[in-house]
Amino acid sequence: MKEPIQDCEPVKEWRDDRIVEQLEQSALYQDYERAFSETTGLPLSLAPAGDGQFASRGKHHENPFCELLARHHQTCETCQRSLQAAAGDGQAGPHTCTCLAGLCESSVAIRNGEKTIAFLRTGEVATLKPSRPRFEKIARHLAEHGADFDEEELSRAYFATPVMPPAKYRSILDLLAIFAGHLSLVAGQIQMGNGNSESPNIACARQFIHEHQGEPLDLKQVAGQAGMSSCYFCRKFKEATGFTFTEYVARTRVETAKNLLLNPRTRISEVAFEVGFQSITHFNRVFKEITGQCPSKYRDELPDWLAGVKDVRSSTNAGKQSAAI
Repeated sequence: MKEPIQDCEPVKEWRDDRIVEQLEQSALYQDYERAFSETTGLPLSLAPAGDGQFASRGKHHENPFCELLARHHQTCETCQRSLQAAAGDGQAGPHTCTCLAGLCESSVAIRNGEKTIAFLRTGEVATLKPSRPRFEKIARHLAEHGADFDEEELSRAYFATPVMPPAKYRSILDLLAIFAGHLSLVAGQIQMGNGNSESPNIACARQFIHEHQGEPLDLKQVAGQAGMSSCYFCRKFKEATGFTFTEYVARTRVETAKNLLLNPRTRISEVAFEVGFQSITHFNRVFKEITGQCPSKYRDELPDWLAGVKDVRSSTNAGKQSAAI
């Protein structure tokens, strides 16, 4: 019989800003940011949810016109808030905001489970060539709202704006959405990693959970692996990971299931039992509680290229096996 879990005292959990900080510092993100900017000529930023600041301030390929407006006018802050609200509305895919100057900026939400924790942002690009009549309209609007600009400086910045055909910009946003999906997967893995002040005992327990997640796991059994009583283990485990034992086991299984669901040839029932759930009903309920989606919907909304890669690998492996036979 499983021993009930006792949460002995409040503890500090993983904060979203810590996860976003690790994402931004990762070699994965930094390599992608560099490659994205060099290839597209556009800035890329990773902004925590709730950060309404000018997204590309100080970034490579920052638009000089947007930088100038952001320093002197609240219009850009309004665009940032509108863009963040649109990208965080629960709908998948990129969201684009077009400002009074006709410049596009786009954002894709990065989620950990069903919660938005950050945004990938790019843009500050025109899809129509800047024109003198449009500039004069912008200058009048800014003057009417109390902005005091050097018109010559503003003009130089405006006509230096990069122009990109709409079809090419949409393709760039497809890349952004794919990477945001990848970062969402990594965010879940970071959350399941080491917490603060983790002792060797807790590290041993976590390793045991990961190695035996496909088997029935019992609190008393895992606490024994850590050399602790169940109550003391429960408290120290949550201090280190931010989760109770039950929550951690469930999330570990769901993170593994998310990777297995990338293979369209694997049935959802097979995934459920492989990661340690004893019934499809329980798997569906826990998966939805953690990710905000049932497994079938999660798989349906995966980018095609992810499922395609797995599908190709499965076909290649099957071909090798047939040849060997």
